[in-house]
Amino acid sequence: MIKSITKHSAALLAGASALCFGSAALADGHGLDLTGETVEWIIPFSETGGSARWANFYAPLLSEALPGNPTVVVTFMPGAGSTTGANHFQGLEYEDGTTIFGSSGSTQFPYLLDDPRVRYEYGDWNVVLASGTGGVVYLPADLGAALESGGVEALMDENFIYGSQGATRLDLVPLLAWEMLGLDVEPVFGIEGRGDGRLMFERGEANIDYQTSSSFLSGVTPLVEAGTAVPWFTFGALDADGNIVRDPTFPDMPSFAEVCEAAASCETSGPSWDAWVAFFTAGFPAQKMVFLPAGAPQAAIDTYTAAFDAVLARDDFAEISATRLGVYPQMTGDAAQVALESATEVPEEATTFVIEWLADRYGVVLQ
Repeated sequence: MIKSITKHSAALLAGASALCFGSAALADGHGLDLTGETVEWIIPFSETGGSARWANFYAPLLSEALPGNPTVVVTFMPGAGSTTGANHFQGLEYEDGTTIFGSSGSTQFPYLLDDPRVRYEYGDWNVVLASGTGGVVYLPADLGAALESGGVEALMDENFIYGSQGATRLDLVPLLAWEMLGLDVEPVFGIEGRGDGRLMFERGEANIDYQTSSSFLSGVTPLVEAGTAVPWFTFGALDADGNIVRDPTFPDMPSFAEVCEAAASCETSGPSWDAWVAFFTAGFPAQKMVFLPAGAPQAAIDTYTAAFDAVLARDDFAEISATRLGVYPQMTGDAAQVALESATEVPEEATTFVIEWLADRYGVVLQ
């Protein structure tokens, strides 16, 4: 099945961020009591990447906010680019509110592309939080110096190696961007998380990489400060009209739109650009989401929504989240539902383009 989306979806998602602190659904005394319980938060990636940092940031705050202050334990279940963990969660039915799931763009993209390994259906799950994020592309110091002196044209003869989770994962956003710029990037597929890609970069096994904002802030900033990594561009963010603008967490870095406009080989119009924008929109403005499993009663949904609203309303939340997650919308209630819809629907023509591109470029045939 091919997912579809209205032409206004990007603008709706950008506008949903305005609701992120105003959608509390209070449990009204009929919610869960999790006293003495342990909540398992399943993350379908390794413990080295951005999803791990996101979940580990929220877990103790969620524990404080949930009724009864249960222990929230993050469980990592990597495999098959996150489809192993997602398929596992799909097989669960709601029992007592002690199991939740954290998805990422790399979980959303196989679903959008009808990957045959996908056995999960987002429509069965109940979203209680949606978190936006960004992505930063960076280079080793020598290539960063070449870029600064000669622009993107100075990189055209370089043979790039990139550690990738897979072409149908969130990695398709940077891979397509680099191809649009005319770079020769050879992905090494099979890593379990973006943190493993960063480790390849640190060991000199890869010479181009990207990390989501939380991983960049914690894992790559020290490399930048040490002079071994040079930031190049972010993928950007969406404004209220659905336009790509600079990432608010990294306002001094150009967006991919700016880099593309400045490069002779890249165009910000046409099928490639439209497909890139569609999958960027599906993968980053609502890049991570928290779900209760199928069959969750409204009282449980309300309890978790109210708990996340309480976290977002903390006096110190803006400060502590900016240093760990970056400056992005954190959405609950109606805004989270809008974000979910934008993250799991793309125009048919964009899907067709990407499926054909994956087959031509990487020999990935989705049946």
